Amino acid sequence: MQIERVETYPLLYRLPQAYGDANGYKKYRSSYLIRLITRSGIDGWGEVIDWLPTLDIGFRERIIPYLVGKHASDRLEIVKTISKWHQRSASGVSMALTEIVAKRAGLSVCELWGGAMHQKVPLYASFQSYSEDADWMTRSISRVANQVASGFCKVKVKIGGRKIRDDQKHIEYLMNSLSPDVRVALDANQSYDLSAMLEWKHFLSRYPNWMWIEEPMPMEKVQEYARLRQALSVPLAGGENLTRCQQFLPLYMQGAIDIAQPDSMHTEGIDEYRTHVALARQFGYRISPHAYDGSLSRLYALFAQACLPAWSKMAGEELEPVELDVMDNPFTGLFELTYAKGEALLPQGPGIGLEPNWDVIRAFRWDGSMYV
Repeated sequence: MQIERVETYPLLYRLPQAYGDANGYKKYRSSYLIRLITRSGIDGWGEVIDWLPTLDIGFRERIIPYLVGKHASDRLEIVKTISKWHQRSASGVSMALTEIVAKRAGLSVCELWGGAMHQKVPLYASFQSYSEDADWMTRSISRVANQVASGFCKVKVKIGGRKIRDDQKHIEYLMNSLSPDVRVALDANQSYDLSAMLEWKHFLSRYPNWMWIEEPMPMEKVQEYARLRQALSVPLAGGENLTRCQQFLPLYMQGAIDIAQPDSMHTEGIDEYRTHVALARQFGYRISPHAYDGSLSRLYALFAQACLPAWSKMAGEELEPVELDVMDNPFTGLFELTYAKGEALLPQGPGIGLEPNWDVIRAFRWDGSMYV
């Protein structure tokens, strides 16, 4: 399983209309696919999301020379070394090495990990609520309605990017337009402090169908999270940007959140991501992975979720959902999942069981030009 060559596929899509969250507007979407190929012809795919001009140079000039000649079976040491240089590249390489090892064994990734406990994994539709249009609220509600009509019964929308009264007006219109059977998460992208978040307390009490409030405050404010958790009846979720497991420990030890949200692209490799998932379960917490960026990283989050025992023994307790980007982004379909009624069906076959969509790769190959 010696690595003979590495192929890279930098992809860029310039959005015809910007959309965003409390952190600002997105004007483009990108993906950096990598393909590791061994001397025996076994290949594995990985994905990195970062700014392409610097990512591409660094990957080609430093990481590829390091990878060539290495054995895929040494993936932990390989990933550990690359993580010192660029954490997201380490995650992408980890995906590719994992698939190579699985294919060499004639197993799917889930089988390599001990076997899937679930063949279907629930999804929630994830939205970027803001745009530069005056009628952004109407557009946001229309997008949600379209996805609910297509079968999603779980959605996530954004707050924190407008004044509280404007955000509450938007969410009020949204909640009144939805059936109580549709569950809704609110994501503030760490925009509030404790006092500002408590301004939502009365508003939140008006509706019973919340999934969670996601990252209302900076995640290092552990004591404030613990206080907010006591004040609200809505579960608190977060952790998408926490790279190491020890960063989650204060949140667990102080009872600061209800739902952990590690991101497979933000950890130091897929094996490390699975440790995040196992740790949360050991502490008795629910896990709903953050997977907004990256079709392949989302697929690995689905694999890990499928191998996860149920959080509760209560009859009818379903598996926690995985995030699905439903905004304008052709790279969501780079590795095309089969899903219906808000559930993803696990692909079958060795490795990840899927090949990339070459039409998308050819259509959006980055030309090397600068962009912002």
